[in-house]
Amino acid sequence: MQIGICAASHINDIDYIVRAEELGYSHAWLADSQMIWSDCYATLALVADRTSRIKIGTGVAITGTRPAPVNAAGIATINALAPGRTFFGVGAGNTAMRIMGLPPHRIKAMDQYITELKPLLRGEESTIRHSGQEIPIRHIMQDKGFVNFEDHIPLYISGFGPRSLGVAGKHGDGAVLALPPEAAVMHNIWAMIEKGAADAGRELDRNEFYTTALSTIVVLDPGEAVDSDRVKHECGAFAMASLHYTYEQYRNFGHQPPAFLQDIWSDYTTMLGEVPEERRHQRIHAGHNCWVIPEEEKFVTKELIQATCMVGTRDEILERLFNLEKAGLNQVMILPSFDPRFDVIERVAKDILSNI
Repeated sequence: MQIGICAASHINDIDYIVRAEELGYSHAWLADSQMIWSDCYATLALVADRTSRIKIGTGVAITGTRPAPVNAAGIATINALAPGRTFFGVGAGNTAMRIMGLPPHRIKAMDQYITELKPLLRGEESTIRHSGQEIPIRHIMQDKGFVNFEDHIPLYISGFGPRSLGVAGKHGDGAVLALPPEAAVMHNIWAMIEKGAADAGRELDRNEFYTTALSTIVVLDPGEAVDSDRVKHECGAFAMASLHYTYEQYRNFGHQPPAFLQDIWSDYTTMLGEVPEERRHQRIHAGHNCWVIPEEEKFVTKELIQATCMVGTRDEILERLFNLEKAGLNQVMILPSFDPRFDVIERVAKDILSNI
């Protein structure tokens, strides 16, 4: 099992990635959401210059915000700076699109986008559909170091349901997942991935297909409660981001919340319902994966933390990671709250990384 970090892209926070490399984290996934954080490619360029071993890439780039050739050129530029350790994570982008008041790509559109993208990641010609036309396109100046397609850029596709996981199986070198609540769920995830591959006439080798789950980790002190103030400080932002996502699913598709949200759901939806509709798309994701805004602190409950984050004693977390690895999960990437981020990666390195 490898442990990576997911970071809110911050042009002045490169020291965080540098420290993660020093501590032995395997990957740094730089998040892509234009109306919240710094540009992920500008940040990755600085990360590439300041690091030498840690694998770096997008976590994840969004299909709806840039045409496929633009994303391909962006990551190939990073690959020129960090050859052999650059990867490309991509997904439909719930937050990045919703915070602009726009819907993420639907599965069919994401599938088409990735079909167009894959040859471009190899430096080959692709056919792009635009305004009813099919246009052949490729990067025509690959020499002189502008970009690097010679070193393979692994393609990791974000998927949380059967159809998106199927797209990952059809196209990807790996998949980015929500953290399975238990190891047995990985078997269902693999079934969805392999069905997508089989439907496309592709046979996957599980040993070659790389799986990563997004979560965060808090190692409890002896006798510490799962919902202590420290735990909430370190993982509350991640827990709240899952609530933001659930609200978007409810607001846009009528999906009902899971049982662990029953006690807070009415108050939470009432609070957001008081925000004018034309600006609610901005309010929903306030503090997204960085901090919990004051009026939402009451919603960071024990039940929410346990359902969304990896919180436990050192031995409990190590056992859970071991079981997930046996079930076929290769990496957990952690996304701690912004202010205590250094403290979290130090503690996880000491108690978890040193024991796996």
